[in-house]
Amino acid sequence: MDVFTLYVGQGSLAALRVGNEGVIIDAHMPECDEVCPAEIQQSLKVYFRGVTVRGLVLTGLDGDHAHPLGVEWILTHFQPPWIMYPKYYKDTDCAAEVFAHIDRHEVKRRAQGRPLKRYSVRVDRLDSREIAGLGNNFSFELFSPHIEDMDSSNNCSIVAKVVGRDSSSFRYLITGDTEIARWERISALFGDSIAADVMAAPHHGALSGLYPKTLLNVSPNTVLISAGVDSQFKHPSPAAVAAYSRVAKHVYATNAGDVPRCLLTRRVGADFETQVFAHAAVEAA
Repeated sequence: MDVFTLYVGQGSLAALRVGNEGVIIDAHMPECDEVCPAEIQQSLKVYFRGVTVRGLVLTGLDGDHAHPLGVEWILTHFQPPWIMYPKYYKDTDCAAEVFAHIDRHEVKRRAQGRPLKRYSVRVDRLDSREIAGLGNNFSFELFSPHIEDMDSSNNCSIVAKVVGRDSSSFRYLITGDTEIARWERISALFGDSIAADVMAAPHHGALSGLYPKTLLNVSPNTVLISAGVDSQFKHPSPAAVAAYSRVAKHVYATNAGDVPRCLLTRRVGADFETQVFAHAAVEAA
């Protein structure tokens, strides 16, 4: 199993592969100075050559995670059999457009006999936090959202652990934009059940997503931060990066040194290695 964290400006889009199966996490595809949608799309095409994309996880419905263009392109190009998002509705133009795309694909797939299955998730509505049937080569364990802490779109984010059922036993923690108040509850309920080898830094490395007890419970080898060059929010926070560096052996950011870069993380022996590179070149029309 490996994890690909793409540079997508101030937003999130990651992907993972386990054998011949893949999953995409979030769908930000902006048009900005450092990257364009065509570059992001080409990088995903290259990464998933020979791999079947099993699903799309939208950790939240804000535009920097559930970008309408990104959702539409992923559903059209890869045609994953399922899509997952938090069980809440944020009444915005972005969310409305995203669900319009999902609805359209659902109707089209049903007519073709290839249904698009929706997983609208909330921990308190599930019989089991381990969601079965998503793929053969990985498991998926959900920790959030929960009705007790759904006080903001950030705290409605999906938090889940993906574990590869291959020789790597790679554990990756999806974190969305989850903030301290929700992390406090997750840590109290689940303790070191959220332990993972690699974690996405919550909320693009913002200090508001850093809860020390959670970081100790996860005890990651590697922390991956998705943030944009010249981020208007000054992500990642230097204090958060320092905290991650005290616990994790490796910390990488897509905007480190004010240079846009993609990150590919995999196990190498007892350690984890992250390669840094630019987006794939866009194929000529």
